[in-house]
Amino acid sequence: MSRLQANLLLLLAGMIWGMGFVAQSTAMTNIGPFMFIAVRSLIASFTILPLAIAEGGKARLTLNRRDYLFFAAIGLVLFTGLAAQQIGLQTTSVTNAGFLTGLYLILVPVLGVLIFRAWPHGIIWPCSLAALAGIYLLSGGELSALKQGDWLVMFGAFFWALQVLLIGQANRTGRPVTLSLVQFATCAVIGFIFAFTLGEVDWSAVAVTWKELLFTGIFSSGAAFTLQAIGQRYTTPPQAAIFLSSEALFAALFGAIFLSERLSFVGLVGCGLIFISMLAVEIIPMLTAKKPQAVATL
Repeated sequence: MSRLQANLLLLLAGMIWGMGFVAQSTAMTNIGPFMFIAVRSLIASFTILPLAIAEGGKARLTLNRRDYLFFAAIGLVLFTGLAAQQIGLQTTSVTNAGFLTGLYLILVPVLGVLIFRAWPHGIIWPCSLAALAGIYLLSGGELSALKQGDWLVMFGAFFWALQVLLIGQANRTGRPVTLSLVQFATCAVIGFIFAFTLGEVDWSAVAVTWKELLFTGIFSSGAAFTLQAIGQRYTTPPQAAIFLSSEALFAALFGAIFLSERLSFVGLVGCGLIFISMLAVEIIPMLTAKKPQAVATL
């Protein structure tokens, strides 16, 4: 798979996440955050289980215990990010949450340098800042006073960034679907533990929100996160973060289509910044790549 094809897969993942925003926010009116994460992740696990089995049958290398533990650790990181975001959304505005979650755009290259000593292409830094500014404008260009939920969303952004980086490392095994399966199974188990402990288990609430749970479980979780794992095999984590940030752009687009919402001029400028950032990280490295020197022959 070429880098362009991989980035298009990440763009598709961002589109699916953007479509799932309404379903996710609607479900939270009837079900607790940990129960929501648990059921959503369980549905995602069963969705991709056949694909993981098929992938394992074709794999050349066998995964060992260390690989599975690493996959489970990534699942723990994913669960922490999901939980912080879900709980934070209960006490903060959508405007603040949309912008503060986008902080992972900056955190991915920064953590990549600090943890893995991986320096990205120079265009990543201005494009990350431009995309972050685009998300800010897309969310309305206003931030109210920071509340407890805002700090939780920022806390979650750190784990979103870490998840993107760890997937980049785990993809060396060549088993992206299995990685996604173990991720979601881990999230489901931890989610149910918290749900039972905190008394969030309410199967009548699950029955009321079955449409939202099916959509977020099958598409937002099972499909989108698997596309992320596959796409990141052929691109860098900083580039992946920028393409995945298109979630905010698609959320605004589908809000206009299905909810008759209209973007302001400032919001349109934000869309433009995100779009230009995605084009720049794809095109500029190609244009500046050093061409191989022709070997002179006698």
